[in-house]
Amino acid sequence: MRTILITDVQRYGRERTLEVIHQAFVAGVEAVQVHEKEWMARELLGFVVEILSLAEEFGARVFVNDRLDIALSSGAHGVHLDDDALHPEAARELARRLERDDFLIGVLVHNRADVARASAGMADYALFGPLYSSPDEDEFGPPLGINALGVVCADRWVPVLAVGGITPENAGEVLAAGAAGVACTRAIFEADDPGDAARCLVEATR
Repeated sequence: MRTILITDVQRYGRERTLEVIHQAFVAGVEAVQVHEKEWMARELLGFVVEILSLAEEFGARVFVNDRLDIALSSGAHGVHLDDDALHPEAARELARRLERDDFLIGVLVHNRADVARASAGMADYALFGPLYSSPDEDEFGPPLGINALGVVCADRWVPVLAVGGITPENAGEVLAAGAAGVACTRAIFEADDPGDAARCLVEATR
């Protein structure tokens, strides 16, 4: 899994988000992370199911941010757990009880120790960031930098994908530092042609 598109409906709107997701899947983006953490359960469930119907045609995956209950009840492919979310071991146990051995668990990491804990906690992948400077620094913190990415990727405990200021232009540098892939929002959603931006990102990560 080399490319993840992260949603932000509050910023871009529901209909545009679904339109851009479809264009991204057509372009070859492999997964969507539904990052609507403030939504009520019923609204979020319906949105995830709608994205899953789009993903099915392209063999793409859908992850739900933090809401393990929604991820499991919707039939999503996995859950992405942020710093303050459920521990991945607990998420894995719940998935196993529901016979979802194929369920994937991702975690947010900021340093090498975080990656080690993710591996020990049965996570399938880690999302490292923010990597580069971006307009969202007030929310997500200052950029950690390409050298820090190289450090967390060196041990290869779990696949590490980078997030934060990712563009088609810098994606090659990210993979060269050891990342397994990239995740982004703005680079696709704010492009003049989201489908073309998604294709460029996919090509840059091959």
